[in-house]
Amino acid sequence: MLEPERIIRLERDAVVLLDQRRLPDEEVDLVCRSSADVAAAIRTLAVRGAPAIGIAAAYGYALAVQNGEDIDTAVAVLAGSRPTAVNLTWALNEMRRWDGDPAERAREIHAEEVERCRVMSRHAALLLEPGTRALTHCNAGGLATGGYGTAVGALRAAWEQGVLDHVLVDETRPLLQGARLTAWELEEAGIPHAVIADSAAGLMIARGEVDAVLAGADRIAANGDAANKIGTYTLAVLASHHGIPFYVVAPSSTVDLATPTGAEIPIEERAGEEVTARFAARNPAFDVTPADLITAIVTEHGVHRAPYVESLSGALAA
Repeated sequence: MLEPERIIRLERDAVVLLDQRRLPDEEVDLVCRSSADVAAAIRTLAVRGAPAIGIAAAYGYALAVQNGEDIDTAVAVLAGSRPTAVNLTWALNEMRRWDGDPAERAREIHAEEVERCRVMSRHAALLLEPGTRALTHCNAGGLATGGYGTAVGALRAAWEQGVLDHVLVDETRPLLQGARLTAWELEEAGIPHAVIADSAAGLMIARGEVDAVLAGADRIAANGDAANKIGTYTLAVLASHHGIPFYVVAPSSTVDLATPTGAEIPIEERAGEEVTARFAARNPAFDVTPADLITAIVTEHGVHRAPYVESLSGALAA
């Protein structure tokens, strides 16, 4: 298992992160010397995954303080690096409220997110039956969260508890976060898995080869609508049609009670060149799964079920 500090850490004069663009072929550190460097790493997906970019933003803020940068400018640059994941602005708000050493608070945020992942993974694993064959999309493991993982963390916990049999991993076009990152993390953990083309998921579900679908989230609205990597909504529709559970696993820092529904979640559209350099292309990075397609949302507070307006707000207020 990758240690949290291997994924991302704050040093005396830099934020150092494992460059996810180079995985799985190379394990290369990317050294960020300023908050602008951290923002660029977030924007170019050297670090990605909602909790992980929140951690990166917190470390970027602490680095800006260490460097004597203008904090308002640093916050604006970091906050503008990616629009969909709410963890980024959540972490920056946490940093701005802190009166003590920024480096201390940033490291606390990192440790807290890892612990949230461990707790929610145990909750989610209890939802799976012995012999479960799971399907997951994109990457929601330690790389995406700063350590352990959300949806992939749940699969790890289920494997450790002896209830997981096998995982199908969507390749996750166009940047292959599933084929490159999730498959690598599952291989490292010794969990049986197979990568499939995104377009093969429907056939696999229809054949009865999937017992549950687990996904992470980049922002969860107050009503339970959940934004996640493009293609997640398709899986939720397929799961609903075939009568299998669709679980969203994410920390409370991903829940945005100030956003009423998924319609208000900003959807990042990335450069078409990530899809094709030859033709005009559209490249939305996320889609929104309506709450009525989600069997349960799992956070560190436990398993939340509809109506999510009540279950999410009640848990987060406790």
